[in-house]
Amino acid sequence: MYKITPGIHHILHGVDHTRQLEYALALTLPAHTLMQRASLAVARLALAIAPHAQRIWIACGPGNNGGDGLEAAWHLQQWGKHCVVTWLGDAGHAPADAAAAHQKLLDAGFSIQTKLPSGHFDLCIDALLGIGTSLREPQGPLADWIRQINAQGGPILSVDLPSGLHADTGQANQLSVQASHTLSLLTLKPGLFTAQGRDAAGAIWFDALAADTHTLDTVAPLARLNARPLACVRQHATHKGSYGDVAVIGGAPGMTGAALLAASAALHAGAGRVFVGLLDDDALKVDAQQPELMFRTFRSLDLSSMTLVCGCGGGPVIQTVLHEVLSSQSPVVIDADALNEIAKDSTLQATLSARRGQNVATVMTPHPLEAARLLAVSTHQIQGDRLAAAQAMAQRFGCTVVLKGSGTVIACPEQTPVINITGNARLASAGTGDVLAGMVGAQLAAGHKAFDAACSAVYQHGHLADSWPPELALTAKQLANGGPSCG
Repeated sequence: MYKITPGIHHILHGVDHTRQLEYALALTLPAHTLMQRASLAVARLALAIAPHAQRIWIACGPGNNGGDGLEAAWHLQQWGKHCVVTWLGDAGHAPADAAAAHQKLLDAGFSIQTKLPSGHFDLCIDALLGIGTSLREPQGPLADWIRQINAQGGPILSVDLPSGLHADTGQANQLSVQASHTLSLLTLKPGLFTAQGRDAAGAIWFDALAADTHTLDTVAPLARLNARPLACVRQHATHKGSYGDVAVIGGAPGMTGAALLAASAALHAGAGRVFVGLLDDDALKVDAQQPELMFRTFRSLDLSSMTLVCGCGGGPVIQTVLHEVLSSQSPVVIDADALNEIAKDSTLQATLSARRGQNVATVMTPHPLEAARLLAVSTHQIQGDRLAAAQAMAQRFGCTVVLKGSGTVIACPEQTPVINITGNARLASAGTGDVLAGMVGAQLAAGHKAFDAACSAVYQHGHLADSWPPELALTAKQLANGGPSCG
């Protein structure tokens, strides 16, 4: 058992995959083995979370998630804890393992309650639903128990998933458990790491229940967690040309700042040279604070020799240059207003899709509303299944897609999608998306493949936010410069 932290590669399995693995293991293990392993893991983590807890409420649902809770109660009672066990199940209709766990408690003299318990508890263990959460809102006693768990104010340990959170998507019911800790069993589930999952799950722990890696490898993953990129050590015998040129194309009248943020980010992320092609004829010709940035008119840029970051602060005028940008053979990052213009223009969509056949790198970096426009659906539908939405965009446009948000998803045709877990809500600030576009551009300019460039930039972008001094406000300008210590 171990705690999940950013930077380590982990594969993620959805509900169907997890049940396939459970079935495969059941064919090779004695009956009740997986539940025994799971319950012991739950009990051990409960002790680690709240070692001095004496009164523990274990809320058990009718399925095998509830069975894990029932068995965990037995262990905790053996170790001197006072456990109040409530169960929504029916011994006559419960799954075999859960029924066996229920009988084990009865034989041990437990009083198993069916009504909402009273009083305060030092720890609550949520073993209500696990991967059995459905789209239907909790009703009756289940709803009452979830409300009471959340109202306790102390630590809450959810077994496998917080009840009310969907394992595959990270969507949470309006009424769901808000855990302080979650122990994911046998597999890690994508929903823990994207959409509402990161808020609902708290600290995430994992126990593979001693399943051998061969068994886990028999089922293809639904996604994987973004790994920390390898440290880039620059050779002494290199020069600025070794790290490529980036041209940021955007900054329509009144929106110069977005383009400058992207350009600054590309510069500080390691691009050899950064050009700024502003779409405002009356805008800056030089930035005295960043004289390294080279300002050019769009027409004077040699699009064939540089990585293009297009759309930051582009406004509607970006439409006048998009066809030329997308028709180039250069790597392209498409962000912001460029995405909105593509969503409205079928000709631009066709030009974008044609880049896949030309084997040129393309990365799109939409937020959920931009993604909704590109797929002609609602933002609610995008957020309802972020993995599926990112993959749909990647397939439709034949490129790498970075669907920004809590648990940013990076998808690419013929690749297992990646969920990134660096970053936090301090990135919910104007301009941070422009910074990310510039960072992706620098990675592409250095010669990385589109998918790898996106994964690396997204990780580093979030890591900067996670490393931010808590007493300082996060601003896009400082983020672009590599953090507050860098000016």
